[in-house]
Amino acid sequence: MLKTLLAIISLFTLPAWAEDWPVDTPAIDWQAVDAYAFPQRNASDRSGIRTDALLIIRDGQIIHERYTAPTTANTAHLTWSISKSVLATLLGVAQGEGRFQLQDRAARFYPPMQAHPQVSLADLLHWASGLDWQEDYEYAPLKSSVVAMLYTRGRHDMAAYTAARPAAEAPGRRFLYSSGDSNVLAATLRGMLGAEAYAGYPWQALFEPLGITSATWERDGSGTYVGSSYLYLSARDLARIGLLMQRGGRWGDRQLLPASWVAFNTTLFERAQATPGEANPGGHWWLNQPLAGSQTPWPDVPTTSYAALGHWGQALYVLPAQKLVIVRYADDRDARYSHNELLKRVLAAVAGEGR
Repeated sequence: MLKTLLAIISLFTLPAWAEDWPVDTPAIDWQAVDAYAFPQRNASDRSGIRTDALLIIRDGQIIHERYTAPTTANTAHLTWSISKSVLATLLGVAQGEGRFQLQDRAARFYPPMQAHPQVSLADLLHWASGLDWQEDYEYAPLKSSVVAMLYTRGRHDMAAYTAARPAAEAPGRRFLYSSGDSNVLAATLRGMLGAEAYAGYPWQALFEPLGITSATWERDGSGTYVGSSYLYLSARDLARIGLLMQRGGRWGDRQLLPASWVAFNTTLFERAQATPGEANPGGHWWLNQPLAGSQTPWPDVPTTSYAALGHWGQALYVLPAQKLVIVRYADDRDARYSHNELLKRVLAAVAGEGR
């Protein structure tokens, strides 16, 4: 009797689709995919392609999964700038709750942005705040705004460091990739919610409804989540974010994200300059759509595809037409890895199923 009662209770307490991943084992030859993603390498060589995790999901089922030790299916891996797209997803839940509109000014929720009163949340989501910023990493640390924000004078309050930057141009005029913009967004969310509700909001609003259990999200010295960089998730849990997006914001019987929010995330921000091989910005997601007069960033991949991308090769790819969600965790220390090449091989393998 007690077992029956507990089983009934569990039906009402478990998050939708939080069950273990179903695994499908179709007759797909993954040799070419694995040869690219997991090449033979010298253990002491830090250059070249190093994949820590590769997870391929089709229509909600795992069809391929491989890890490099010490990473396993249970490892919460640093996602680096994939954090930005997860932050945008979290903001989508807040927008669906009526907490803000895209054209609201950031200063409404984060007073230090009163120094830049015209910057809207849409501008920040497009990385188009107009604030002076230099997104250089280990190759130019002395001039880097992001290194200063994450590791030196800005680390105690990253949003305040960003808000104190001078304006380089009017907001909304030009895309300029900025981890600072993302951390201001994280601070605006805190302003919408209040400090007490903010602490648990990523879990209450997003992670728990999706059945995500591995999440760790670091905060800066002021208590604001480092929305630009410091979210840790297992590959399977990150894939849940991709599935939510692929399904138009719906999870089970709940519309967790407004469909209009997913459309905003995946609409091209055209005030950017094309860089060969690199995806173009949407609303804090990266799109395989060409800018005017340029080529498709990943020419062998459908233009409807989009991704969350991070430093050293982290990637969450969503290919809606193929119902594919792909997670790659990595430690690439040079520019040899190609998004197009991996996705081309995955598509070829899936197309050759059963041959």
